[in-house]
Amino acid sequence: MHKLMMKLAIGSEAVFFISLLLGYLHFWNSGDFDQVARQQLDIRTAIPFTLVLLSSSITFLVAEKHHRKGVSGKALFWLLCTACLGLVFLSGQGYEYFRLIRKEQVTVSSSVFGSAFFALTGFHGLHVLTGIIALLYLSWLSTLENGKRSAAAAIGAIGIYWHFVDVVWIAVFSTVYLLPYIL
Repeated sequence: MHKLMMKLAIGSEAVFFISLLLGYLHFWNSGDFDQVARQQLDIRTAIPFTLVLLSSSITFLVAEKHHRKGVSGKALFWLLCTACLGLVFLSGQGYEYFRLIRKEQVTVSSSVFGSAFFALTGFHGLHVLTGIIALLYLSWLSTLENGKRSAAAAIGAIGIYWHFVDVVWIAVFSTVYLLPYIL
């Protein structure tokens, strides 16, 4: 039941992110949007943090494997590793925001690019933060004797959510960071 509910929630979130991506692409045609993106975004910083987020899906899969085998200590370790990788990704996003705002003077209100960039990446970051909170809650549940059954039911749903967040980032990264260099 948890997985079904998560899949339904993700369906609505997918529509939301598709709308944001289409909005970003719509604004792409306004003026020198691609040149601004190329000049002000740092793909060299974004690639490592992208790899960190994508590797967090692997650590989650390892946590799930150990959970299925009943090795709760290892499952807990890998869940916490996944949450830490999510935090590293968010710190990278925070660094990118700080750099854009302080060095490049790109803000939500400074340009169409700034508005579109911060809306798209900010909502994704909020979803990563939500996933981290869910991972930490799941980790806590798995340490309680009477919470192990709840953790077993929730791990599949949280896994679906976490992998969704990664897939969305692939679309966001491709649109925001790679597209200016391709077109």
